[in-house]
Amino acid sequence: MNNFDVLIVGGGAAGFFAAINTATQNPNLKIAILERGSTVLSKVKISGGGRCNVTHAEFVPQELVLNYPRGKKELRGPFHTYMTGDTMQWFEDRGVPLKIEDDGRVFPVSNSSQTIIDCFLEEIKTHQIEVLLNHSVQGIKYETNGWQIDTTKGLFKTPKLLIATGSNPKIWKLLESLGHQVIPPVPSLFTFNINDTRLKTIPGVVALDVHVSIVNSSLESEGPLLVTHTGLSAPSILKLSAYGALELAERQYKFELKVNFIKQELEDCIDRLLEIKTAYPKKIILKSAQFELPKRLWEQLVIASNFPSDLRWAEVNKQQLQKLSSQLTEAIFKVDGKSTFKEEFVTAGGVELKGVNFKTFESKHFKNLFFAGEVLNIDAVTGGFNFQNAWTSAFIAAQELSK
Repeated sequence: MNNFDVLIVGGGAAGFFAAINTATQNPNLKIAILERGSTVLSKVKISGGGRCNVTHAEFVPQELVLNYPRGKKELRGPFHTYMTGDTMQWFEDRGVPLKIEDDGRVFPVSNSSQTIIDCFLEEIKTHQIEVLLNHSVQGIKYETNGWQIDTTKGLFKTPKLLIATGSNPKIWKLLESLGHQVIPPVPSLFTFNINDTRLKTIPGVVALDVHVSIVNSSLESEGPLLVTHTGLSAPSILKLSAYGALELAERQYKFELKVNFIKQELEDCIDRLLEIKTAYPKKIILKSAQFELPKRLWEQLVIASNFPSDLRWAEVNKQQLQKLSSQLTEAIFKVDGKSTFKEEFVTAGGVELKGVNFKTFESKHFKNLFFAGEVLNIDAVTGGFNFQNAWTSAFIAAQELSK
């Protein structure tokens, strides 16, 4: 039997952050991290395209919570306790300079996730925290004097237990057997698979500011749109996928997407096209992109409107302009499936939030059982927000684990 003062299940971002902050608060504690795999921090390694999007430069809790489709209400209080600025200070204090990019995402100046990993490993070494690899948890038992954890490599006992395993179905099952409700997980943050002639020849094209919505749904979003080899991506789509995670799963990822490429009403677009017709009568429509749209995208929308390739503005009639306006402001694309966003995998689902005390991240059912990160039914849009949930929940839980 192995005895520890604090046991943390999960060798990811939340687990390491909780362990380090617990040890910082109380250096006398014997702490161990149990990791089921042969490596730690693998998600940190690939996050942000290998650069690690540490957090987001949003410093107002009421604004920050708006980026969480699930957990918005529950995180408002915790964000008043531990915020994005605290995260940035934490890393800066440990010799990891950070930078804020134009879109608000925060990265290490090194542009390498290894910098974050090295920081964690150095802290683990400094605080003499044990990291036990290949320890897959098989059972969790509550006893009067604490917790007994059964792993593939032996039994462990601890008075205080933190679960930071992310999206782990086996752990969720064990928590359900203890009495915690678990919301079945579905993917969040994914791109849309679309087979459409308008997109086939233009992968890599970006429309900087569009409005997208799901037909026969209240789901909508705005922002950049990227044409990929398989369909559509970028923040407008990823935000839509996050907020629509449950509904789109129910639809089995088959639905119609409406795209307004220029964020104008149909009639206003027609009026603008009539002005262009007057201003540039001799120009060939296919070759004179408007509304600051990428040339290749404009060409595909003109072709989809059935315009002859040599049609000039002077020759176009109002009916034809209506067709083009429709392509520009209400283009319909049939979505048939999804793809994971890069190598990152985020789910909606996890431990039901009503069973957790968000002042401490402690279970309401069991004393000295804590949660941090994505094991909870909390997820966010892309941009460093999922990591901020991990840092905040782990830090607050660590304050209790260290007592």
